[in-house]
Formats: sequence, structure tokens, C-alpha cells
Amino acid sequence: MRQVTVRVPASTSNLGPGFDCLGVALRIYNEVTISRGRGEHPVAMVRQAAAAFFDRASTKPFAFSCSIAGNIPQSRGLGSSAAIRLGVLEGLNELAERPLKHRELFEMRAAFEGHPDNAAPACYGGFNVVRGLERQMFTVGAQLHFILLIPHFEVATAKARALLPARIDWLQAVENSRNACAITAAFASREYAALRGAFADNLHQPFRKKLIPFLDDVINAAESAGALGAFLSGSGSTICAVSLRAPEKIAAAMLAAANSPGARTLITAADNRGARILSNRRNAAREASEAGLSNSTIENRKLQ
Repeated sequence: MRQVTVRVPASTSNLGPGFDCLGVALRIYNEVTISRGRGEHPVAMVRQAAAAFFDRASTKPFAFSCSIAGNIPQSRGLGSSAAIRLGVLEGLNELAERPLKHRELFEMRAAFEGHPDNAAPACYGGFNVVRGLERQMFTVGAQLHFILLIPHFEVATAKARALLPARIDWLQAVENSRNACAITAAFASREYAALRGAFADNLHQPFRKKLIPFLDDVINAAESAGALGAFLSGSGSTICAVSLRAPEKIAAAMLAAANSPGARTLITAADNRGARILSNRRNAAREASEAGLSNSTIENRKLQ
């Protein structure tokens, strides 16, 4: 094989109280194409992922080129870095005739950031609960809408983490644990109405809103318009609302509350497949259209 394209979903992590342990894959995608042959890799994460792959696989490095296309906005808390790194790892593994198992690629991807709440949904799809490198995945029903308010500005993860305090009040920690458990139970049981009121957070959002000053206003607007709840997606800047109804109304309310030039909204659903090899040209046009992508060859088999 000389070329392979990997399609990787975006992910929203934390879901409010589930800091570094909850994440959901979304139907927004990047496609990473890896081709054998000479190529330059100006993106540092591509070089980093390649070096890690060849070391872990004990495979002789080969020259390759890499192109990235898709709709996951960068540095907006939607797992764009996870998607690119995973796409590179999966693509190189395919071209090298799969010396590594999918689980090993997940472990490598998680090691890059030290917390696998984006890596797990990107790899496996669905709603994921992670504990170190242990994970559980639950498929998400199509009736659940994810409404994204995507500001025009980026937020660097390192900058957002630097705002977090070393200590937190005991009662606030208890509330976070209670809410994270409630979210997990609701997704596991598919009783999504039980999500209402469970997205409140004390660990990170109160401190990170310095970087997204309209965070509280957007969350309140989403809930007033009918959302089950809303939260900062990852470290931001995207704000995500979850709803069983009226997603357009909620999106409009969020946009008005943000009152931020250049902001936009996007309504999507959960992806339950995770990263996939795109190898079926016959189905490419149809599935690319469904995914909203222009340059793609779409998968016909799941990664093993």
C-alpha cells in the first residue's frame, strides 16, 4: 500500500464536571492522508507522532508525506490535535502493515497529552469514561443534539491549565463527583433527560472563564432556550450545549448571548464509530457529503 487516508472525529471533553475523564466523539471530522515518498512535515505534531510510531513499532522509518483536511477547528477545545496525531499514527501503521494493535495506538496517543479524554472518543467513538489508560465506551443515541458555539479566537491548552488552582474546596469536589457520576449514568442508561442540571463544574470552568468572558451568559442562554445543559468544551474556546429538542433555537440563543464578532454555531450529533480507514472510493462522494467534507475517500471498514 502506497497511500492511506484516516478519518478521525472531533471530540468534546470534560462535559463540565468530568475533568480529564469524560469525552464524546462528534460528527465533525479531519482526514489525514499518509503517502509513501519524500515529504516535509512542518507541523511539529506530525513529526512527533511519526517518531513515536517508528520507535514503538520497531519498524525501519520510511519517508512519507502528510496532508490534512477537514472541519475540526484548531485550538477550540474540540480535539483537533488528537485527531491529527491519531490520523498520523493510524496511517503509518496501515502503511507499515499493522505492526501495532489499535489499543497500542490509543495508548501512544494518550501519552502525548497525559489525559485520554480526547484520545478515547477519537479512537473508539461514542461517550467514553477514562481512568488512566482504562476506558469504557457507550454508544450515544441520535436523538441527542450537540450545539456548539465556536468563538473566533483560540485558547491554548497550556494557558488554560495554568489558570487552575492547586486546591479546591471539599464540598465543591463532592459536587463535581456527584455530577460526573450522574452524567455517566445518564449516558450508560440512555436516559438523557437525567442530564439536566448535571453539567455544573467547580474544578476548571470558574477559572477558565477569564479566557471566555461570555461563558456563563452562553450557558444560561442555552439552558433557558431548552438545553439539558451546557459546558466549556475541553479547555475552550468552544461552548457545547446538549439537548433533546429545539437545537436551532438553542444555537440562536447561544450566539446572541455571546455577542462576539466572528463567532458561529454548529449543530451536530455523536459519532459512534471513531477513527476509520478511508479506502472505499465507490462510497466516497456519498459519505463525504454526509460528513461535510470536500476532499476525502471514505471508509468501508472499522479499524481493528
